[in-house]
Amino acid sequence: MNCDRRNFIKGLAGSLLSLKMPTVFSGTLPDAFWSYDQSRRIATVVAESALHTARLYGCQFSDIRICWILKERIISRENRIEELGGSFESGMGIRVLFEGTWGFASSNLLDPNEAADKTKEAVELAKQSLKLNSRRVELEKLPQIQGQWHQDVLMDPFEVPLEEKTSFLLDLNDKAIKAGADFCRSFFLFHKELRIYASSVGSWIEQTFLRTYPKFIVTVVDKKEGKFESRSSFEPPKSGGLEIIEKKALESEVVEATHQAKEKLHAKPVVPGIKDLVLHPTNLWLTIHETIGHSTELDRVMGLESNYAGTSFLKVDQLGNFDFASPIVTIRADRNQPGGLASVGYDDDGIPSSWSNFLIIENGILKNFQMAIGQAHWIGKEKSNGCSYAQSYNFFPIQRMPNISLVPSEKKEQLKDLISGVEDGIYIMGDGSWSIDQQRYNFQFGGQLFYEIKNGEIRQMLRDVIYQGNTQSFWKSCDGICGKDEYKLCGTLFCGKGEPSQSAPVSHGAVPARFRNITILNSRLHT
Repeated sequence: MNCDRRNFIKGLAGSLLSLKMPTVFSGTLPDAFWSYDQSRRIATVVAESALHTARLYGCQFSDIRICWILKERIISRENRIEELGGSFESGMGIRVLFEGTWGFASSNLLDPNEAADKTKEAVELAKQSLKLNSRRVELEKLPQIQGQWHQDVLMDPFEVPLEEKTSFLLDLNDKAIKAGADFCRSFFLFHKELRIYASSVGSWIEQTFLRTYPKFIVTVVDKKEGKFESRSSFEPPKSGGLEIIEKKALESEVVEATHQAKEKLHAKPVVPGIKDLVLHPTNLWLTIHETIGHSTELDRVMGLESNYAGTSFLKVDQLGNFDFASPIVTIRADRNQPGGLASVGYDDDGIPSSWSNFLIIENGILKNFQMAIGQAHWIGKEKSNGCSYAQSYNFFPIQRMPNISLVPSEKKEQLKDLISGVEDGIYIMGDGSWSIDQQRYNFQFGGQLFYEIKNGEIRQMLRDVIYQGNTQSFWKSCDGICGKDEYKLCGTLFCGKGEPSQSAPVSHGAVPARFRNITILNSRLHT
């Protein structure tokens, strides 16, 4: 779809059904699909059929995830809506453990007979895989849970008129254009889900999630020089409804971003060398994600996950004694941080989020790996730590990150304190391009805004900055971390892993942090 603003709003006043888009849903969903009680009744008969069939076939363990998922996306550019779409899907995914081997099958037909048939299919897959499986799955004793968890939501975007949401985006674009942007693209993504889990140990768990992602990208062009620069918003996706968006702050940011993009056009290219870095949380979250988040996934450490982005430089026998980072660095995992994209009541193994609250790094020392069920015994542990997630009903649950965050300093240091301790360095805001090797060790990261630091003060804007290093030396060079007042939660909806590939939502909290003697490259000279 592509129409200008006036005609689009006019069209909305008629009927949403007039929008001829194959993927769009016609306003609200049929109550029968989204009714909680109705969904619970359907799930009950479907789950009973699947779990009963698994018992008949002699499975050691079985579980089922039944999902109802509603999505909406609104994409705008300048004064027009470029895409308006949404989807609704529902279905079940059945996992069985037969003679120490997993089997899985799924269907979008929520029917007890279909559940029985798909369970048989999962058992047959396990039997066939058994011939190739040299490593039998050993499950720990799993808890029997009867629970509910529902995302706190003050303003459900699916209950807000479409016109209100599109008008907000178009107004945002308008402010950017008036501030001097040549282009502005903005969008909303919304994801709402009811997920019911049942297992052969007697667990029954009902959860609802809602995730919201607002974003804009402004672009300015220097036609005389043939150059352009862009700056995207720093507002991350979060769990929650439209209340997570500070409207006035986003409106101010789009104007500020336009001015900063214009300044970038004529910023001084960075001179490569060894410099100190001060990283804002909008940049540091991605470095945490790639260097610590992925390297401490136990399946990567064991070499069992390698096709998608490699394994890990860490070894099992380093647990508890590896000098990963400087003593001031502590990294915490959790699944209950307000607004966290990975915050849930229970993971997709039916494990309560209280098991997911653990330290990965404590005072610089490696303390824990992330685990799903069936992995704890690999390293002599008694149980997993609740790190399982499946993208949807038709994906096998795999080990995925909880929220992983840098713990703020107790000294209440502020950004200005970190800056004042730098003679020659760079302050970086926003995430940019990056690359990392197949063991999560050697890396380079860019950013969006770069400022020169000289003699303890922020000076002129720079451009084309890349910082390079290896995971251990980088984190060991950290000598300054701000207090909790400067904590900010960032993250992504699209962390990829697995084969077939799955996306997972995950947040990373951080405060500004300082790193000494880091290699700085100029992206235009070194790429």
